[in-house]
Amino acid sequence: MIYLYSMIRVLVIALLLYFLYQFIFRFLIPVSRAAREMKSKMNEFQNQMQQQQGFDPQAEAAKQNTPQPKTGDYIEFEEVK
Repeated sequence: MIYLYSMIRVLVIALLLYFLYQFIFRFLIPVSRAAREMKSKMNEFQNQMQQQQGFDPQAEAAKQNTPQPKTGDYIEFEEVK
């Protein structure tokens, strides 16, 4: 009786390990690979769109760091004809 119980227990554990292995290698790993590929393609597409629009992150950072001239009172100029 004890022998039968231990054999069933070993069989159940082996089946659980088999299903866990199948789940990991047939579902989790392919899904994570697809998500990683999708993310890289989205980043690539975003970079491509920014290049087409002429957006340069380094130029934007330099533009923000340059000091702006002080503006005092502004006098409007009207052209006289």
